[in-house]
Amino acid sequence: MDKIITLALGLALIAFIAWWFFGKHDVAAANAQVNANQQSVDIEVKGGYSPERVVLKKGIPATLNFRRTDSSNCLDHVVFSDFGINQKLPQGKVEQIKIDTSKPGEYDWECSMNMFHGKVIVK
Repeated sequence: MDKIITLALGLALIAFIAWWFFGKHDVAAANAQVNANQQSVDIEVKGGYSPERVVLKKGIPATLNFRRTDSSNCLDHVVFSDFGINQKLPQGKVEQIKIDTSKPGEYDWECSMNMFHGKVIVK
């Protein structure tokens, strides 16, 4: 009986891990607020990024406002490799990051350990 319980628990754990890493999850998305020829989006950094997907308008200067409330070391930096940005995110403060919107496309960002991700879409 112990072997059956151990096997069932092992299979349940494997299924959970597969769902966690390979399952399709809903992604929070936000369109930038445009005011006076500027656009911005507020992003909460707490166990990941919310929203994870940000849509910006091409050609309008953009700022992403990251507010980190998570104490995890993984989330203490945000990296935009396409823009050459590796920005420290102090806990409890808003860190503004300017994004180049001159070219349309999709640009990824990630935490310093590449465990949490987000995407900027310029159109």
